[in-house]
Amino acid sequence: MRRPFIGRKMPNMLTVVLAAGVSASTLGAQQQIAASSSPPPDKPSATYWLYVGAESADLLHRLRFGPDGFVVEKTFPIGELPTEMEGPHGLTISRDGKYLYMTTGHGFPDGKYWKYELGPDTLIGPGLLLGNFPATIDVTPDGLYTVSANFNLHGDMVPSSVSVVYTPTGMEVARVVTCTMPHGSRIEPGGRYQYSGCMMDDQLVGVDLRGMKVSRRLSLKKGKEGPLAASGDDIMLSMWIEGARKVSSGKTADPAQVGYAAMGGTRHAMPPASCSPTWAQPSSNGKTVFVACNKANEIVEVDRDTWAITRRFATGRGPYNLAVTPDGRLLLATLKPAGSFEVFDLSTGKSLAQLKNSTTVANGIAVSPDSRYAFVSSEGVGAAPGKVDVYDLKALVKVGTVDVGQQAGGIAFWKMQGK
Repeated sequence: MRRPFIGRKMPNMLTVVLAAGVSASTLGAQQQIAASSSPPPDKPSATYWLYVGAESADLLHRLRFGPDGFVVEKTFPIGELPTEMEGPHGLTISRDGKYLYMTTGHGFPDGKYWKYELGPDTLIGPGLLLGNFPATIDVTPDGLYTVSANFNLHGDMVPSSVSVVYTPTGMEVARVVTCTMPHGSRIEPGGRYQYSGCMMDDQLVGVDLRGMKVSRRLSLKKGKEGPLAASGDDIMLSMWIEGARKVSSGKTADPAQVGYAAMGGTRHAMPPASCSPTWAQPSSNGKTVFVACNKANEIVEVDRDTWAITRRFATGRGPYNLAVTPDGRLLLATLKPAGSFEVFDLSTGKSLAQLKNSTTVANGIAVSPDSRYAFVSSEGVGAAPGKVDVYDLKALVKVGTVDVGQQAGGIAFWKMQGK
């Protein structure tokens, strides 16, 4: 959720805080255990690079973490409207490390897709208009397509969409209407399916990227969990899509582009959400999908083949973004209102630690390819700088912190060197 922007002034030179066993973790039932009771974590032998966006400063930062500490290596502005905040929101990087793809959620009229060449950090071509408030973005393993969830933050509470962009040409090749306020767009390792949660509809939605259509839905509503009809059989969704076409004289089939007018101005009643899913994270092997139920304070595990909930993980307050370590061992979650970061052992389902972030409003997670470190962005409040914390996933302690621009959010891992 975007807060009013207060000033463009960046913090003074960014400082590094390397923790040597001085942080604390919350294990099991929130019991605080001093990190000094454990051996201090080893310093990294490799060097890691990542990017993070500062949504209320219109900045991208390139960060470096390694034996010499944690620093901001480069900062550069984004966007094309100097008088308006455009807000870098979602970041993802191609597997070959050549390109960064970004969504901005604001601006005129309402957010765009952008492509950068990494290293020189050069913008490639103009921004591309997508749906309303494009938020989370992911890229297929072959690097040919990105999928962005059009969150429609400021629009009417009507079905919205995900946008599929062909990256070589920067052309939107499909806009698939999914549900109300889709968020947490993630593509499974095989590249066939994209998943997102519907915050207002309490659904997990899977999109078939070959057919460019919704392939399956799962209700996450408490007491009513189970498979739902896909888009082709959903009469109400079809009515919204057809209504949007009529109102726009065939220019769009996305109801979010025309709002309540798609149904003659009728406002439909929406029951309160019981899950309010904010993220859909496939496992490292793609066999399951983990969904953050932000309102229910839990993460549910969904089996891809049976399309049923198989496990539930009780979390701290407000799970928001998720990640899975590449080795498949750990499930990671930011706890947004709690300003914390939680780690689960996937073999046992147990919470290993809840760790307090360096500032409030936890947001995104990026994981190193060796599964050793997690990088967590936190927004801060008002004019306070955002921060990125580094957590050692072996020692389960915070080992680095750096200041960045206001409202740090989207974060993506770039590369590592050494072992």
